[in-house]
Amino acid sequence: IFLDPWHLRHVEKDVLIPKKMREKARERCSEQIQDFTKCCKDSGVLMVIKCRKENSALKECLTAYYTDPAFYEECKMEYLKEREEFRRTGIPAKKRLQKLPTSM
Repeated sequence: IFLDPWHLRHVEKDVLIPKKMREKARERCSEQIQDFTKCCKDSGVLMVIKCRKENSALKECLTAYYTDPAFYEECKMEYLKEREEFRRTGIPAKKRLQKLPTSM
C-alpha cells in the first residue's frame, strides 16, 4: 500500500495536531501561566476576581497561537516528521526521546 506522506487522517487534523498546538502554546505562554498560577495561589477563593488581568493575558497568549495559521503549519510539519520517523522505525516519539541507558 502506498501511503501519501502528506495525507492527514481526520483524527490527525482534528485531534493530534491541535494537541501538539496546545502543548507548544503552553510552552510559549509559560510566563503568563506562571503569573496566573502565582496569582491564584496568592488570592485563594478570591482568585476569580483578583486574577482577571492574568487570566486575560493567558487567554490572549494562547488564543493568538491557536488561531495562527503559520503556527498550525509549524505544528503540522513537526507532527508529520514524527509520524514519518515512527513509520520508519516503529518507535513512538516519546520512547525515542527517553534517555537510553549508556551501559548494561
